[in-house]
Amino acid sequence: MEESDKKFMQEAIKLAADNLRSLNGGPFGAVVVKDGVIIGRGSNSVPSSNDPTAHAEIMAIRDACKNLDSFQLDGCIIYSSCEPCPMCLGAIYWARPEKLYFAASKHDAARAGFDDSYIYQQLPLSIEQRDLPTIQFMSEEAAKVFQQWIELETKPEY
Repeated sequence: MEESDKKFMQEAIKLAADNLRSLNGGPFGAVVVKDGVIIGRGSNSVPSSNDPTAHAEIMAIRDACKNLDSFQLDGCIIYSSCEPCPMCLGAIYWARPEKLYFAASKHDAARAGFDDSYIYQQLPLSIEQRDLPTIQFMSEEAAKVFQQWIELETKPEY
């Protein structure tokens, strides 16, 4: 690790520690860095915002994308105080950063009461085997919208 990596991780950990004092949410912080500059910051604000998606990494990605005026984090690095949960990891992949660093492990988080193992266990199961009743219907109607997207000539690039 370079000294700059340590500096950015310290900032992510500081955001997590600051959240303990503010009681806005859990002890999680994240920063997004581009060209050696922090362009996005986030800390967990799930209970204070009544938003189950307001995890530190999601908030940092939202902040960075707003500041970049882009929905992708090309050339960016994410530093997270903890190993991202499945939702955050999915969002990180969608944002397409160059790299992800994390400090505490998902096992450390589980010991503190933030256990994602249930979700990890559910994901590889077929829809029928999952605990959450999930029913697919109106698939033909929805598929027509995708066909219209395919045929659309002036669509944004993903």
